[in-house]
Amino acid sequence: MNTPTLAARRRSLFWRIHFWAALIASPFVLVATLTGMLYIFTPQIEAYLYGHLERVTPPSGAAMLPLDAMVLAARGAVPAGLEIQSVLPPAGPRDALKVGFGPPSRVAGEHANHAPAAAGAAAPAGAAARPATDLAKRTVFVDPYSARVLGTQVDQDRFSEWARRLHSRLLQGEALRWMIELAASWMLVMLLTGVYLWWPQSNQPALPRAGVRGRQGWRQWHAFLGVALGVLSLAMVLTGITWSKYAGNQVRAVRDWAGQASPQVPPHLHSMPTGGPQLNYQQAWQRVQALVPGVPVALTPPRGPHGLWRAASADRPHPGNRFELVLNAYDGSVLYRAGWERQTAFGKATAVGIPFHRGELGLWNQALLLVFAAGVLFSTVSGWVMFFKRRRAGQLGLPKLLPGAWHTAPPWAVVLGIGLCVLMPLLALSTLVLLALEIVLGRARLRAQPA
Repeated sequence: MNTPTLAARRRSLFWRIHFWAALIASPFVLVATLTGMLYIFTPQIEAYLYGHLERVTPPSGAAMLPLDAMVLAARGAVPAGLEIQSVLPPAGPRDALKVGFGPPSRVAGEHANHAPAAAGAAAPAGAAARPATDLAKRTVFVDPYSARVLGTQVDQDRFSEWARRLHSRLLQGEALRWMIELAASWMLVMLLTGVYLWWPQSNQPALPRAGVRGRQGWRQWHAFLGVALGVLSLAMVLTGITWSKYAGNQVRAVRDWAGQASPQVPPHLHSMPTGGPQLNYQQAWQRVQALVPGVPVALTPPRGPHGLWRAASADRPHPGNRFELVLNAYDGSVLYRAGWERQTAFGKATAVGIPFHRGELGLWNQALLLVFAAGVLFSTVSGWVMFFKRRRAGQLGLPKLLPGAWHTAPPWAVVLGIGLCVLMPLLALSTLVLLALEIVLGRARLRAQPA
């Protein structure tokens, strides 16, 4: 009886791990890919659904009204118990003003309901008498030429929010979030082991060959597309893991330990009253435009007499325009400023990677993700086709594990595996379960062998 070579035993080990990873991850990969394909086209879908709220037709020769008049109109369209959390001035002549409202923050304290007054605008008559029965976050859309309220939308009802919750947690709140994270962890293992199994050998060509049919034909295209899309797969998995619950906490801990956290606004900043009024919305907007010209912005008004004007980039398709500004509420002097040049390497990677994951960088981004999604669907389905073609009736269909295979794992793979388990707690727990299952299966196989 010939003893299997080291390479053969090691290959059988990686093949076994690849199978377990695919078994765990593939159902969720299918769901995530299908829901992600829907999410890719969010800009076009929302342009169709909400164009009447977000777009306006400028009257001939008309100029936009002062920002304060628009904000005042938006303030009158919501309950008095809500405070202004963000103001997105029109980025172009056809854009509506967007004012975000939400429940009073603890930071605002007793001044929570006085943001309009603190920003130089008086509350509309009768607004204080309105009952605050609904404190859900919402956005009010205002025509910048007439200050007419175009409509109000609860943030949770927006298509992008629904599609995001469908993609990340299947509309189940936190109940299924851990399962999505588990699948993403094993998808990373599936990708890495797949690359190892594909790696060209003397008897295994790297590129698919024409005319190959049957299970071998499925296999060569499955491997080739899986590796060809590997960089994109890695980017999508890693960016998804950064905002997951358990692995995300580990990633953030490593980021902070390595000094790669994004710059933060110092907590001690505040404005000192000078005897005059605070800057109003129009003045604050003009000040920000002078400091960061040509970039769509989101403004946050000051809370109380010591509050601050804050501004940040609202230009999602261009991560390089990312900035954060903190201004003295009375004279507009810059108290804090952080632009792209101050971002850490990790901050820049996430600033580009997360919008890329969401398809927010433009049509090229959407087209690339659509091709990627089609490739993932084929790779996943073809994997199951190969499984059922190999599986014999009445058997589990597990890839054959050669004797001594578990002892052939290369040191780099052991180190990498331990590192991934430390980084992803759900991967570590599920790995322990699989190892226990492998022990049970191994003992059952030994008992089944003839004496």
